[in-house]
Amino acid sequence: MHLELNEPFARLWADRDPFDAVFELEGEVFRNVKNRKTFRIEVEGKGFFVKIHRGVGWKEIFKNLMQFKLPVTGARNEFQALAKLAQLGIATMKSAAFAERFFNPARRESFLITEELTGVITLEEWGAENPVSPLRNRLICAVARSAGTMHRAGINHRDCYICHYMLHLPTAENRNPTVYVIDLHRAQIRKKVPYRYHVKDVAGLLFSAWSASLTRREALRFIREYSGYPLKKELRENRKFWLDVEKTATKLYHKEHGKAPQFS
Repeated sequence: MHLELNEPFARLWADRDPFDAVFELEGEVFRNVKNRKTFRIEVEGKGFFVKIHRGVGWKEIFKNLMQFKLPVTGARNEFQALAKLAQLGIATMKSAAFAERFFNPARRESFLITEELTGVITLEEWGAENPVSPLRNRLICAVARSAGTMHRAGINHRDCYICHYMLHLPTAENRNPTVYVIDLHRAQIRKKVPYRYHVKDVAGLLFSAWSASLTRREALRFIREYSGYPLKKELRENRKFWLDVEKTATKLYHKEHGKAPQFS
């Protein structure tokens, strides 16, 4: 069994089997499907989110493999992605507890507990409410740098939409907005992100940003910040990649909304 506990769970579960302890927890349920449950708890006045993964079974594993997809068999993907993002200086959730048992992937059980992000709103919600705001450019640059750093480090999200970026708005004490990457349970880590997954991640951002009144100028600003190169150079040297991104995002948008997307 692999086990990593931080406070307060290291203290509260010092003499307990962590799986017995986590299975006894109850809270507000956000997702409860056959093999995965996500819910919120409060411990010592602080909020946490708990994700419990149970064995997916060989049928589900083979089904994913037949579709050329890597199956998600537990919380390890997300736990490792959170640690890697933290090393890269990318704002994300903080792990409070992780455990995994059973070598057999079909019956593997695991859980991940993360600290709750407070005072945040999804970029999807914020963008819909603020189609015109001087803060938009700063947020586009923040998301672009975050995604670019993540992909260059070999991490692909696989659910890369702006609803999975949380925004902590500037305050009098901190004038810089903070953008957190969340929901990394399908994330993958390699030396280099495969082209297909690279396109899919960036297309997911473009697809979801269209609903937040993305302008063409904002899209070009994203490309510049994402790549870290002057815009003309990036579009000249990586033209095929950005055309594939737009093509994939357009297909997603048409499938979801039944019409072609347009820049505002």
